[in-house]
Amino acid sequence: MKRVSIFGATGSIGQNTIDLIKRAPSEYQVVALTGGGNVRQLAADARALNAEVAVIADPARLPDLRAALEGTTVECAAGASALQEAASRPADWVMSAIIGAAGLRPGLAALAQGATLALANKETLVAAGPLVMSEAARHEATILPVDSEHSAIFQALAGEAPATVERVILTASGGAFRDWPLEKLEAATPEEAATHPNWAMGQRITIDSASMFNKALEVIEAREFFGFAPEQIEVLIHPESMVHALVGHVDGGLMAHLGAPDMRHAIGYALHWPARAPLPVARLDLAALGKLTFADPDPARYPALDLARRVMHRGGLSGAIFNAAKERALDHFIARRIGFTDMARIVSAVLDRTDAAPGVVDAEFTLDNVLNADHLARIRTDEIIASRG
Repeated sequence: MKRVSIFGATGSIGQNTIDLIKRAPSEYQVVALTGGGNVRQLAADARALNAEVAVIADPARLPDLRAALEGTTVECAAGASALQEAASRPADWVMSAIIGAAGLRPGLAALAQGATLALANKETLVAAGPLVMSEAARHEATILPVDSEHSAIFQALAGEAPATVERVILTASGGAFRDWPLEKLEAATPEEAATHPNWAMGQRITIDSASMFNKALEVIEAREFFGFAPEQIEVLIHPESMVHALVGHVDGGLMAHLGAPDMRHAIGYALHWPARAPLPVARLDLAALGKLTFADPDPARYPALDLARRVMHRGGLSGAIFNAAKERALDHFIARRIGFTDMARIVSAVLDRTDAAPGVVDAEFTLDNVLNADHLARIRTDEIIASRG
């Protein structure tokens, strides 16, 4: 039996992972399940999968979790230290689906066990790519991408010499506002931004899709994971979300990965790698689909993409700063303290300020320095927003 842990089990990625595991329960032994605040879902899944431990991020919810799991053998724990302890338990395969920089420490702990890390937490590589990749190599651990775009690239590259790759193309749906007049974006609400045309995802990542901050993170992630140069990475708007990525080779050919917009494609590939297994996902009917459309992203509509290129060219800890500022600006947008288009302006301003701070962006790539840059960026974001009155 494969020992598996799922970090971020109550989110959309975690729930899709659990769906696949429940279809073949005799093949898996579940070590740890963790969730943010959804005690009911976490407890139900821990019972169904007979997990060794269930961890809730909010310590105040621990009594509720214990009550929900009374009569079972499932251990209950809460808080950051419990999350770290769960990540340190031996497992063969670990899903990292905690949203944001909070997923960094558990991911590193899983790598230290030599586990296969199925990485859905794009912020881990954006904030600390060189550190994460070096830790994986040091512990002979494997990282498999679970973002649909990076899984598609990974699959398209199978059997290909890296030197033959000329470019890669990440596709993007364009999010909730791809057809909105630009002048309306300033007044867009969190509810409007949290409605995705193709994918069923959580609030934060869906809003990031509308602003294209998620694609900005994925561009940086592609550089960190695969080692592509910034100029090799392209983005296209693809409203149908059927082509997840394309890899272009020096002979002019393009290798595309197509599939229905269902995250179980990428999760299942990582779960069964290096083999392929049948998955309960829709099969494409290209004749019924009729056509696939593509367009260049409008820089005025999606300024986050230019910010990502700025981060890649700057290097150092600018990825950690970018991600933290993005996360904090999103907090303020959800709380209605700033407008939708303010987010990119504020992240840009934070990059300006931290770039001017000596010893921050160019500090050595250690976990402490990454976390320090993250902390400083969040403070700078709050200061800039407070100064706006």
